[in-house]
Amino acid sequence: MKESIFRKSAIVAALGSVLLVITFAFLLFEDHRKVHTLVLATGQKEGQYHAFGQALSKVVNNHNNRINIKVIESNGSQENLELLQNKDAQLALVQSDAIINNSTKAVAFLFPEVFHLIVRQDSQIDDISDLEGKRIALMSEGSGSYNMFWRLQEHYQLDIDKIKTIPLPITEAHQALENGEVDGLFRVVSLESRAVVQLLNNPQIKLIPIDQGAALQLELPALEVMSIPKGSYNGASPTPSEDLPAVGVRAVLITNKKINREIIFEITRILYEARNELVQEFIQASMIEPWDENPHLGFTFHPGALDYYNQGNPSFLVEYAEAIGLVLSVSMLLISGVWQMRSWFTGKQKNRADLYNLQLLKIIDHIQETEDLQQLRKIRGQLLAMLNEVIVDLDKDLISPESFQSFTFPWQVALSATYQRENCLVRLEND
Repeated sequence: MKESIFRKSAIVAALGSVLLVITFAFLLFEDHRKVHTLVLATGQKEGQYHAFGQALSKVVNNHNNRINIKVIESNGSQENLELLQNKDAQLALVQSDAIINNSTKAVAFLFPEVFHLIVRQDSQIDDISDLEGKRIALMSEGSGSYNMFWRLQEHYQLDIDKIKTIPLPITEAHQALENGEVDGLFRVVSLESRAVVQLLNNPQIKLIPIDQGAALQLELPALEVMSIPKGSYNGASPTPSEDLPAVGVRAVLITNKKINREIIFEITRILYEARNELVQEFIQASMIEPWDENPHLGFTFHPGALDYYNQGNPSFLVEYAEAIGLVLSVSMLLISGVWQMRSWFTGKQKNRADLYNLQLLKIIDHIQETEDLQQLRKIRGQLLAMLNEVIVDLDKDLISPESFQSFTFPWQVALSATYQRENCLVRLEND
């Protein structure tokens, strides 16, 4: 009797185990087939955040069709943080000065964005201190650009009652400046923005320097001291006519810490390993820098992103992190002078590499407009000469290996674009 009960119990247990295995296998199979949809909050449709979001969505889906990134418009950083906090979005783009909470994690630091103060020639504005008594168009309320203007107003101690600020959508703000409805416009945007290029093609419009970058950085450490190189917006009649002092921030891709670790790993992996494709969709992606382990002013990284960044690191570093940290701290005291020199030298290398990238952006725009095969061949020769010059600079340590790798992405895009344009023109001639 007892033996019969034991056999029945064993059979029930075995059947239960088989059922559990089948259920687990089915759930695992379904999870691998499941399409994960993540909402990405960007910015206004005419802006660069939205353009980058569309590019990222396309490239990610091309490499992993289980990840669908749905791009939505917003008024910028502040609204994006609210959408993320309220779980109406799982990904968002913000400026690196954004104040985030513990549940918000960084995925990647993206392209730099520069403060642009653009005014009319007849506005009598030659410096930020001249803004009092003027009409200034700002980006929409809640955007990073809008918030940054008030940081400048506080630093330069401008009388808020003497400035008429007009928040407008991007396109309307640019149109208002061209029509003379405002005296100036303030916007935080990456260099070589097509909308800014078009605006500065108007001889009645000019850029104003922001020359207290280091002082502003003391008040807001997230800022980076930058410059707008001579000829960035027009090489024939250089605009600006000389290197213009400026400050800026960096765009950051963020997420909630509870978002699936494997999904964030995949997005991070594709962002870096398929960057050549991303650059073809959004050229400023060429300025995304390699990840580093330095603190990012309040931002901590999502575990999925860290899994990608730290892959291949030896466990020894983790096991002896405290001891290594102590040794490094003592060493840094001894070599701080050398480190300062190295930082200065690295900065010069990066500035030189950025100039090459800006030249490539203008060449790519020129390729699309070229209707002459002979001109295309000249452009191709120009690209090859530029590559040779960059290789020489690399050999002389005038640019870093990392900057050289960043340069090769847009260079390959430009070279490929010449061949594609040439084929297109040949077909048109044959037709």
